[in-house]
Amino acid sequence: MKTIRAITIGVIIWIMGVAAYSLSFSIPLMENVELQANLTLLIAVIPLVWFGAQQYCKKDHTTHGLWIGFTFFGVAALLDALITVPFLIIPQGGSYAAFFGDPGFWLIGGVFLTTTVTYRYLHGTRSKQESV
Repeated sequence: MKTIRAITIGVIIWIMGVAAYSLSFSIPLMENVELQANLTLLIAVIPLVWFGAQQYCKKDHTTHGLWIGFTFFGVAALLDALITVPFLIIPQGGSYAAFFGDPGFWLIGGVFLTTTVTYRYLHGTRSKQESV
């Protein structure tokens, strides 16, 4: 596994996810804007992670999609713990326990894993010799 590459892509996915989540508040389509933001993030994560898996797999044709997904989601969770919760959630009256205990957080984690595994399944693994 190309760890630095996976972490870098994971950071980009997290930044784009936070941007999608934040921007969804400026276009209120639903009465419950918090639910709208969570649904926007859930939907946005699929193409973001798919694109991230695609970019990662350009240089690594052997790593299982599950490990790629765990890395992407681990990076997002770490950045949530370091940035999202203390700067966005706690000032609004939330807590680490509420954020990480929310089933929506774990649903999004499942989407990360499912997306990367599906990408790898559909695009297969190629040996390094085949990719040259």
